[in-house]
Amino acid sequence: MNSRRNFLKQMSGAAFAVSAAPSLISWAAVDIPGEDGLIVRSFRFVDLETPVEYFDTWLTPVPHFFVRNHMHEPSELNPEDWRLTIGGEVEKPLTLSLAELSKIETHEVVNTLECAGNGRSLYRPQVPGVQWGKGAVSTARFSGPRLRDILQRAGVKTTGRHVMFRGLDEVPGKVPPFIRSIPVEKALDSDTLIATHMNGAPLTRHHGFPARALAPGWIGAASCKWLTEIRVLEKEFEGNFMSPGYRFPNQPAKPGDAVKPEDTHVMTALNVKSAISRPSEGAKVKGSKVSIHGTAWAGEADIAKVEVSTDGGTTWSVAKLGHEQAHYAWRLWTYDWKTAKSGEYIVMSRATDTQGRIQPATPVWNPSGYLYNTVDQVKIRVV
Repeated sequence: MNSRRNFLKQMSGAAFAVSAAPSLISWAAVDIPGEDGLIVRSFRFVDLETPVEYFDTWLTPVPHFFVRNHMHEPSELNPEDWRLTIGGEVEKPLTLSLAELSKIETHEVVNTLECAGNGRSLYRPQVPGVQWGKGAVSTARFSGPRLRDILQRAGVKTTGRHVMFRGLDEVPGKVPPFIRSIPVEKALDSDTLIATHMNGAPLTRHHGFPARALAPGWIGAASCKWLTEIRVLEKEFEGNFMSPGYRFPNQPAKPGDAVKPEDTHVMTALNVKSAISRPSEGAKVKGSKVSIHGTAWAGEADIAKVEVSTDGGTTWSVAKLGHEQAHYAWRLWTYDWKTAKSGEYIVMSRATDTQGRIQPATPVWNPSGYLYNTVDQVKIRVV
C-alpha cells in the first residue's frame, strides 16, 4: 500500500512539473519504480510507452516493457489470498490458488505484445484515446500453464464457444469493468497461457502479477492482467471493451464517417509492422556508412523480409534479419547504408510477412485509431 501511495505522490509531482510545460507532456520521461525511462502517456491510469531506442534487444527487459492499463492497478495483492475461478459452460467448475496453479506443467512462449492503439498519435486527423507513439509494443518470454490444460480439467461443454477473462483492476466510479473474451479455439491453442512469469521471473505488478492471460499474436487487450476469473460462454462476451471498444470497420472508413457497430468486427491478430530504432528522428550522423537498425513483427505470422529505403521510398533494399526468432515474436534487423553525400534523408522501413501482407504506404484510417502499421520513417541528416 505504501508503494502505491508513493507512486501516486510521484505521479502528482510529475503531473505538476509537466503542466508547467504542456508542450512536453507527450514526450516526458518520468522515473517510475520498476520502470526505466519509459514515456508517460497517461497519469490517470498507468500507461507507459517504450522509447524506440530500446528496441535493440530481442527480449525486452521488464523495466523497458511498455505498460497499458485500462483501470487502476489493484492496490493490494496478497498471493496467498489470490484465487482463480473457472466456471460457466464447464462440467466441473474450479478454484485454483497460486500454489495449485504453480504445480501445473508450464509452457514458454516468446511473444510480441502490442496495444491495438499503438501509433494512434500518428493518424491524421487525430483521434481520441491514449496518444501512443511507436512504442506501445515489447517482446518477452512468458511462461505458465497452458489455458487448454486448465479448461480440460474443468471440462468445456459443447455449448462453450467463447472464453471470458476478468481481472482485478480497480474500477473507478461508473466505468464499466475491463472484461474481454476470445473464441474457444484460441483459448484451446497450445500456446495460449495463464502466464505467471516474464523473462524468467514472476510477473511484476505492472504486468499482471500474479497471473495474466496470454493470447499470443493477438492485440494486447486479449491478454487480461491480474486474472481472477475465467468463464466459458455460449457466445462472445457483451461489454464495453468488446463493443464498441476494440472493433475495426469492415470497410475502409474516411475521417468523419460514422461507423455503426454492426459494420465492425472484433480485432484479433496483429498486423505486419516494422519500426526503425536507430538512427532516431532528427539525428545527425557522421561518416560514409550509416548502420540502420529496427525490428519487425506480424502477430500470428512470421516476418519474411524487411526492406529499407534511403530515398523516400523510390528504391528499396533488403535488410539483414537477426538470427533470434520465434513464432509470435519480432525479428531484429539491420541495414548498412553506404552514402558519400551529406544532406537530409528520409529513411523508411517496410516489412512483409509469411501471409504475403506488406506494410501499406498510407494508414487505414478508423475512428478509434487502431492497428496503425504504415511504413515507418525517420528524417535524418548526414554530415
